[in-house]
Amino acid sequence: MTDFSELIDRRHTNSVKWDVKDNELPMWVADMDFQTLPAIVEAIQQKAQNGIFGYEEVPQAYFDAVQSWYESEHNWRPETDWMIFSTGVVPTISSSVRRLTNVGDNVLVQAPVYNIFYNSILNNGRHVLSSDLVLDDQDTYHIDWRDLEAKMAEPLTTLMILCNPHNPVGMIWSADTLARIGELAAKHHVVVLSDEIHGDITAPDKGYTPFASVNKVNEQNCVVAVSPSKTFNVAALHAATVIVPNETLRAVVNRGLNTDELAEPNSFAIPATIAAYTKGHQWVHDLRAYIEDNKQTVAKFVAENVPSVKVVAGDATYLVWLDTSKVGMPSDKLEQFIRQETGLFLSDGTVYGGDGREFLRMNVACPKERLMDGLNRLKQGIAAVK
Repeated sequence: MTDFSELIDRRHTNSVKWDVKDNELPMWVADMDFQTLPAIVEAIQQKAQNGIFGYEEVPQAYFDAVQSWYESEHNWRPETDWMIFSTGVVPTISSSVRRLTNVGDNVLVQAPVYNIFYNSILNNGRHVLSSDLVLDDQDTYHIDWRDLEAKMAEPLTTLMILCNPHNPVGMIWSADTLARIGELAAKHHVVVLSDEIHGDITAPDKGYTPFASVNKVNEQNCVVAVSPSKTFNVAALHAATVIVPNETLRAVVNRGLNTDELAEPNSFAIPATIAAYTKGHQWVHDLRAYIEDNKQTVAKFVAENVPSVKVVAGDATYLVWLDTSKVGMPSDKLEQFIRQETGLFLSDGTVYGGDGREFLRMNVACPKERLMDGLNRLKQGIAAVK
C-alpha cells in the first residue's frame, strides 16, 4: 500500500499543481501529493506491455466494477444499464448544460461552489443563478430553502448543478436534504445534475449519500457524475461514469456525450478504473483516515497559532475552508500577499462566489511534513498582514 507520509518531488514533471517557483509550496488545486493505488500502476504497466494503443471500447467489466464499488462503499447499487462512460466530470457537466438547457436559460448553483461550474454555464451562453449557502453562527452552512425554491420556480431555470459532497465547504448533504432538493426540482421541472466526484473522500465515520439513491423522485430526475480521479489521484487518466436512471434523460445525455466526442476512453482509463474499484477499498479507507488526521491537525494548529483565522469544519473532501474575514484583507489580495511573503500558494475564495471573498481554500492531501510547512507559512503570512 501507499506510504502517505512519503515526500515525493513533483517539480519538473509537467504537474499543473507544481508548476511554481522553487521556494513555493502549492496547496491549491484539488490534486493529491500521494502516489496512487499500486494496483492501478500495475494495471497500466500490464496494458502498456501490449505495445498497441488503438481505439478502445468500454467492456461490461468496467460498469460492473462501478456498480460493485457504489454498492459496497455507498449502499447504492445503480444498474449498469444506467451508466455511460465519459472522459471527465467537467466535460460531462458542460455537455449536459448544452443538451439539457437552451441558450439564455438559468442554471442554478449554490455558491460558494466549485468555480469551474461557472465556466460550464457561461461559456455555453447560459446564465448563472445562485441560491447562496448561508453560514450560521455555528460555522455551518445551510440552504436558504425559500430562496432556493423561488429560484427554481423562475421559468428560465431548467437545470441545477448540485455539488454532492460540496466543494469548497466540505458539506455532506443528508438524505433528507437531498430528498427536499429533489422534491422541489421535480415540482418546478428542474433537472438535477449531481457532481459526486468527492463522494469517496469523507471522514472515516461518515459517508455520503448519492443523490439518485434517496428515492424514486430523485432517481428519475437526475444526472449523476462520478469518477475515480479525486479518490485515487488519477485525474490525467480522464475517466468518469455518468449515471442516468431515467431512460429518456439518459438518451439525451448520451447523445450529447457522443456528439461532443467524450465517450471514448484512452488505453489506460478502463484497466486503471477497474483496478481502482475492485482492489482499492482498503487503500481508500487508509487514505480517508490520513486526510482526516491532517484536517484535525489544521484545525488545532490554526486555533492555537492563527487566531484571526477560523476553520469551517467539513466532513468531506481533502480541502479546508478557511474563514479569513477577521484578517482585514479581501481573500484575492490575501492569497497573493501570503504567496509573495511566504511562497504558500492557496486558492482565493473569491472565485467560488457567494461569501468566498472572505475565505481561502487549502488542499491538505499531502504528507504531514509538507502540511506542517504549509501551516507555518500560513502563520507567517497572516502575521505579516498590517
